[in-house]
Amino acid sequence: MDNPKTTHTKEQLKILRLLAAEYPSIALASATLVNLNALSNLPKGTEHFMSDLHGEAEAFEHILNNCSGVIREKVDTLFYRTMSEESRRTLCTLIYYPTEKMEELRGGGVVGPEWYRITLYRLVDLARSVASKYTRAKVREALPADYQYIIDELLHTSGEEHDKQEYYRNIIDTVIEVGQSEAFIVALCNLIKRMAVDRLHVVGDIYDRGNHADRILDMLREHHHVDIQWGNHDIVWMGAAAGSPACVATVLNSALQYNTLSIVENTYGISLRDLIGFAQETYRDSTWFMPRNPDDAYYVKNSMDNLAKAHKAIAIILFKLEGQLIRRHPEFGMEDRLVLDKIDYENNTITLNGETYPLNDGHFPTIDPADPYALTDAEQSLIDSLTHAFRHSKALRKHIEFLYNDGALYKTCNGNLLFHGCVPMTPDGEFDAVTSFDGVTRKGRAYMDFCDKTARAAFYEHGQDALDFMYYLWCGRQSPLFGRERMTTFERYFVADRKTWTETKNPYYDLVESYETATFILREFGLDEKTGHIINGHVPVRAAIGEPPVKARGRYIRIDGGFCRAYHDRTGIAGYTLIYTSKGLRLVSHSPFEGKKAAVRENRDILAADDVIFEMMPQRMLVRDTDYGKRIIERMADLRALLDAYREGIVSPEK
Repeated sequence: MDNPKTTHTKEQLKILRLLAAEYPSIALASATLVNLNALSNLPKGTEHFMSDLHGEAEAFEHILNNCSGVIREKVDTLFYRTMSEESRRTLCTLIYYPTEKMEELRGGGVVGPEWYRITLYRLVDLARSVASKYTRAKVREALPADYQYIIDELLHTSGEEHDKQEYYRNIIDTVIEVGQSEAFIVALCNLIKRMAVDRLHVVGDIYDRGNHADRILDMLREHHHVDIQWGNHDIVWMGAAAGSPACVATVLNSALQYNTLSIVENTYGISLRDLIGFAQETYRDSTWFMPRNPDDAYYVKNSMDNLAKAHKAIAIILFKLEGQLIRRHPEFGMEDRLVLDKIDYENNTITLNGETYPLNDGHFPTIDPADPYALTDAEQSLIDSLTHAFRHSKALRKHIEFLYNDGALYKTCNGNLLFHGCVPMTPDGEFDAVTSFDGVTRKGRAYMDFCDKTARAAFYEHGQDALDFMYYLWCGRQSPLFGRERMTTFERYFVADRKTWTETKNPYYDLVESYETATFILREFGLDEKTGHIINGHVPVRAAIGEPPVKARGRYIRIDGGFCRAYHDRTGIAGYTLIYTSKGLRLVSHSPFEGKKAAVRENRDILAADDVIFEMMPQRMLVRDTDYGKRIIERMADLRALLDAYREGIVSPEK
């Protein structure tokens, strides 16, 4: 029985008894304490940061495989003296694409028993190196079931140990003898890639621009430890899946603009036949709405005119839905986006901010000038059908539920603040106060929390206000995901004068480059201003003109360097990624990816230049210095209290 003579409170006794149920003996509590202490003193695992993937699945897979140079660094360190540079590059490519590279090497007559033997020895050495910062139990969890025992033995038996040299050699020889060399090499390569990076952070924008966001999401769902911070291009797909007609129209408008319809129809099973049929009957040819990527056409080129008509049809529906939504929510402050009532339909002009401009295209067969935001019966039926299809696509729901379960609007992790866009600010450096549809005014972290909560309510509760707010998160002037004064989609389609296209950025983007503002934001989220970092995507870094991605004396890092091909001309590179090891932070820039075949054949690594180590830790970070480590230390304190309670007779262990 518990000792009734105790100075512990009832709450403390309750906690001790719960712990005692989990650790019912002194031996078990002591062993767990020892294990946790050992774990807390291992080096911190490597974190890998990416952003703005925009459907570029092959480039994403390649950077995921090469861990932004982590694997090449390990290979160079281990084999610098024993392998040529070309041989090391070949070994790296084998690790990235083991099946494809072995097929190529086999075709060149390179593969044979001796090649298998040397390669297996090297891969085991490399696997042992990358696994050294993890517990044996964690490594064992990562091993494939078929080879778990053999790989575990090899990792913990050095071929240099005199007493076990023959044992080690026999394992390798037997693997070759029984014809399991290639399967074993694949298993080792996958283990190396998994152990090289402990955690992956994706700082927004998986969807749009490129064709294969679905493939990226499938890879992320299989990843061992990933979190996602939603981008504006993700949130609009989330809104479409939740049932927002305006978000559905936006998603389809983008898919038609960039000719990425395969994900809509083939992957998610959403038919566009009725939309295309309606557009063919309603609209005439319009070159302004031609898809931007005809070379990557989902439809054959002689269907481009039909796609242009469908593009215009959904754009007009979008502008009508947007107008209805803005009128429902004056608190959004988006009245300047009410453009259809500013058109002179007889003279084909539009008046914006007191100036009149000619329209590129004056064919508006579905707009009633007396009620320009009203959908026709055909348009209403069409958008209702499409919204139903988005809401009930099982394949889409699988991906969107993953974004909700493993994602958030922002995240604090190991001292860093991760979000895609911005924290809305005023020009004088204060957080902007935003009054939402519930009548409450919020700013800073409280506003970010409200946005996250409302995005979840839209998907799981389907309230009209929350659904409308999903569209606001896509393009609203105080949206933390958009971060601009307005989205000038209409002007870019219909007005040639580019001065109407201006989308002024939120003051955040200039202010955060100063140390004072960056540290002000870090404090708002409870982080150490001296050691924390803000990590953003969303706005491409213009590396071609010398813009640095690291600012505010290292407190602010922007890693959107143009992953998507659509941005390469502006950025001069193909994206930044960030690596955070136990020793420091390293920024990596990438060259455009020219496909898996070229990568395998030519051993390309798409690392544009030497990576930049811009911050070194004063001493190597351990697990105990991480968020997870802090929880371990708390559990260790609880276990020490339990052991004291056992020894003092306050709580009785099992006999």
